[in-house]
Amino acid sequence: MVAISASAPGKIILFGEHAVVYGQPAIAAPLTTVQVTAAAEPGPPGSGLVIHAADLGQTVVAAQAAPDDPFFDALVHPAQLVLEHLRAPMPDLRLTVRSTIPVASGLGSGAALAAAIMRALAAALGAPLSDEALNPLVYEVEKRHHGTPSGIDNTVIVYARPVYFVRGTAPQTFSVARPFTLLVADSGQSSPTRLTVADVRRLHDADPPRLDALFARIGEIARAARRAIEAGTLDSLGPLMDENHALLRELTVSSDLLDRLCQTARDAGARGAKLSGGGRGGTIIALVDEPDAAPVTAALRQAGAVRVLSTRIQPSP
Repeated sequence: MVAISASAPGKIILFGEHAVVYGQPAIAAPLTTVQVTAAAEPGPPGSGLVIHAADLGQTVVAAQAAPDDPFFDALVHPAQLVLEHLRAPMPDLRLTVRSTIPVASGLGSGAALAAAIMRALAAALGAPLSDEALNPLVYEVEKRHHGTPSGIDNTVIVYARPVYFVRGTAPQTFSVARPFTLLVADSGQSSPTRLTVADVRRLHDADPPRLDALFARIGEIARAARRAIEAGTLDSLGPLMDENHALLRELTVSSDLLDRLCQTARDAGARGAKLSGGGRGGTIIALVDEPDAAPVTAALRQAGAVRVLSTRIQPSP
């Protein structure tokens, strides 16, 4: 075994959240301004696999952790999956993980944590995982976190590039004709995706025709957004974001604060804004021209955002 480090970025969903669970397309992009890093180093003989979450001040010995341990799903389960995949015994290894991704904010913290742990562990064992091998393993962790995940978080985080995603098919990369800037405003309110996904499923079970129509329109918006990004026609992208947010509000996954942040962004000069991720907390994204980024950021903070990140979606090489 050798000392190794690995990382994984956060993610933002641009279009299609929730509808993607029901077969509609979604567009997501990596959020590289935040990430999880995992550093692996050999441990003393007989120490086993020790995982230290530095930000939380928590240390878990994998062999002693029970499935009901509060850190089992996030820290131990990813390591177990890698060892099973590699058919490797429990190593004497210390993994130290650090994260700058806000938890339960729709930015993919769980998938990024799993991806970083898995990459570092496999590489330390001399068997680095390809993206194609890693992606289904991270998806298994996502199922523990979210119940019925779409698969989009693990895909965009593992591949670390913008993707057009339809559940059950291979992720598609696509061209970005013109750069554009997104502000990511964190509401400061945590909302586990598992809960909103389950609530949307209950709505669907109660009225399939109405919900299927909403999902279909969200899918049309995602397709139109891909065409706009590929063509560089950004004037249409903002209104598509606004309509997508309105439909998510109909799915009951927005909140008063998220609605207020979206409207604040628009009033301050953003071309469009919508919630991103599971909803009822977490983040909103706003499309801005570069000169408007600073005033929109200031307005979002004044309206209650606890942090505002900026990310630039760049043209394809």
